[in-house]
Amino acid sequence: MQIRTDKLAEVVRFYRDGMGLPVIAHFEDHAGYSGVILGTPAGDFHLEFTHAAAGSPGPAPSKDNLLVFYIPEDKAHGEALRRLKVYGYQTVEPENPYWKETSDTFEDPDGWRVVLYHGDAFAAAGGVRRSEAMGC
Repeated sequence: MQIRTDKLAEVVRFYRDGMGLPVIAHFEDHAGYSGVILGTPAGDFHLEFTHAAAGSPGPAPSKDNLLVFYIPEDKAHGEALRRLKVYGYQTVEPENPYWKETSDTFEDPDGWRVVLYHGDAFAAAGGVRRSEAMGC
């Protein structure tokens, strides 16, 4: 996933320090763009945040455009919550009430909502099998 931002340092601090995602790579002034790529150590996914020297990307689309992290392990979930709070990030009210019952929602510096769901991703799908959830 790639997201443009005018707050690159603040966004990196949120995802690297608060969420605990390591920096995989970064680049400076490549055709007018600078960016940082963060992800999981196993390489399961990555997030690329870029800044364009030419201008602003605008605000996040809505309060219900979510990046959801499913964290089944108690220790990992607790550590993520602790890190975010240590860095001063507070939970926000989710637009969809489902997330209030099952998780903690934060807002990154650009206004994108990040949900920390404490549980397995496919258990949350109401009994949908993995292959169905993935469109197979």
